[in-house]
Amino acid sequence: MIKIYTSPSCSSCRKVKKWFEDQKIPFEEHNIFAAILDEKEIKDILFKSENGFDDIISSRSKIVKEKNINFESMTVKELITFVRENPSVLKRPIMVDDRRIQVGYNEEEIRIFIPKARRLAERYCSKEECENYDNCDSRCY
Repeated sequence: MIKIYTSPSCSSCRKVKKWFEDQKIPFEEHNIFAAILDEKEIKDILFKSENGFDDIISSRSKIVKEKNINFESMTVKELITFVRENPSVLKRPIMVDDRRIQVGYNEEEIRIFIPKARRLAERYCSKEECENYDNCDSRCY
């Protein structure tokens, strides 16, 4: 299941949710301000990111500037605690499935979340040519 970490005021988060709904791809939304992220969730996001905390934390966030936070001097445990206590430092939206992560809304990159069978169907047939296009699997082509 795809998880999307969002905040209510985030326009990119709304775009991402609409994109998933339009694509009829199920997702689970997690409002980062409604419930504290657990340590396991943060570790899962980190494990899938290429550059660790650099990919998910906004160094330009208000709290980072106000408190003059130096992430380089913090341990992983301290960083996780900081994120849990200050979820506003997270870049948004963050989309995660069992293998991948994407931070932010990018029209091209978000397509990695389209199921492989449908991506193949898009390559070999169109909605006009395939009556079963929305439920297409390897038998369609």
